[in-house]
Amino acid sequence: MHTQTDRPDASGGRNVRNCKELRALHGNVPRLVDPHESQAWVRAGPAYAPAGSAPRCVPRMSWPGPRRAGRAVALLLLATSFATAAESRLDEQALLAGAEARIIEHRMGEVVLKLVPPAGQGLKPGTKVLIEQQRHAFLFGCNIYSLGKCRSPEDNAAYEKHFAELFNFATLPFYWWSYEQTQGKPQYADTERILTWCKAHGITPKGHPLAWNFRDPRWLPDDPAAVIDLQLKRVGECVNRFRGDIAIWDVVNEATHYDREEVRKQAPKLTAAIERMGVPPFLHASFRIARATHPQATLIINDYRLDEDFATRVVEPLADNQGRPLYDVIGLQSHQHGGAIPLGKVWAVCERFAKFGKPLHWTETTFLSGEQGWDLRKQRPGFDWVSTSEGETRQAEDAARFYTLLFSHPAVEAITWWDFSDQNSWQAAPAGLLCVDMSPKPAYRALHDLVKKRWWTCQERTLGTDGAGSPGGRENERVNADELRVHGFFGDYRVTVMGEDGPLSGSFTLRRGQQGSVSVTLK
Repeated sequence: MHTQTDRPDASGGRNVRNCKELRALHGNVPRLVDPHESQAWVRAGPAYAPAGSAPRCVPRMSWPGPRRAGRAVALLLLATSFATAAESRLDEQALLAGAEARIIEHRMGEVVLKLVPPAGQGLKPGTKVLIEQQRHAFLFGCNIYSLGKCRSPEDNAAYEKHFAELFNFATLPFYWWSYEQTQGKPQYADTERILTWCKAHGITPKGHPLAWNFRDPRWLPDDPAAVIDLQLKRVGECVNRFRGDIAIWDVVNEATHYDREEVRKQAPKLTAAIERMGVPPFLHASFRIARATHPQATLIINDYRLDEDFATRVVEPLADNQGRPLYDVIGLQSHQHGGAIPLGKVWAVCERFAKFGKPLHWTETTFLSGEQGWDLRKQRPGFDWVSTSEGETRQAEDAARFYTLLFSHPAVEAITWWDFSDQNSWQAAPAGLLCVDMSPKPAYRALHDLVKKRWWTCQERTLGTDGAGSPGGRENERVNADELRVHGFFGDYRVTVMGEDGPLSGSFTLRRGQQGSVSVTLK
């Protein structure tokens, strides 16, 4: 754990210090943490859950809603199927040792702020300026399926509080078989309820999924052609209905192994219809309809298969006649119920799919804080799958290492945790960041420390003394008296200045590839 001590920021600026002294004026702000300060930040460490402490979680409730059901999804993510010799040689420690430098290179940038005060007011040298990050450009998210559906009002309030304090991204459910249980009566009202909450808390929503042959809606007809027509119609209707609120969609889910035994049994009509049409034509039709309905939307092809089959059977063919991808993002699932995938393999997966030139989203990430295994309650009737002290420590360490590695890879733009709480968790597994009683686990605190402290910029600066540059060295490049050179993590910022007549504030966004100066109008 780190103490509140003054330290230089990542840019080496002489005027950057801890924001503690300004809290009385500006309210609580995240402490300033220098990503250069220690190599130790690449892992959470056991301090989050002292060894030998008693487990804090109590037995969980069963999930009353739709659940991601039992496939041996990737059989622990196909941990052996893509373990090539080259991947095995990747050194995990070397990857983590280089993560800090990669994060600085790929997740931070520099901009010169030109502060513009109201007419008639000047900014004198020596004026204090507080620069506070408000939001990450990177998407840190979780599914939000239990919002308002926990066991008590107090649990609902805790769920909302902890979710909003960590995440800026939420996955909303659109599983056809449960979303439209009666034909023509989709659950739009529940989606609107969640969207209202997301908007109020500055959280970007994503819809998941528009098409997935995991289970048939009970009312589907027998005719395969009619089934395809209904499925494609559904894609357009959902995108159109929420085009003002949802701009990110998992369009087709798990198309690589669409015909596995599990789905043939549970979704015989959808599976037969896709088989008759052909997977590539079905993918093309689904993405073209989504694109035509919302041209500006971010469209994702999502799968649990992380091997070459997904790359060659789904991703490569999903392009137009000129070879241009019909998708915008490649989605990669990572349910690690059986244990953490070696980071060398995780990196190899990123490299495998980064070659397509599109961003990567890790869409479904799971680490357990109890006994590891796949669907253990189903395998062992009566088994109480509880969180343990040892498991919570392991979960925190695994999560911090996984997030650190992915945040350091330039192709990755989002990571989504799967199930926020052990209450209502998939498979009733101890996979949440919160216990069943809604208290944060060590993994929650580990991720919060990374996302909102270590990878978060808060600087106090002084006008008229700014000459420091980036780690690349710009010590001799002076800026004007009303300007500041800022080096920080990409995202949205608030600027607060102590003007002659009181505090003035403005905002700006620090973007990847941004150059030159940005004017910040102070009010």
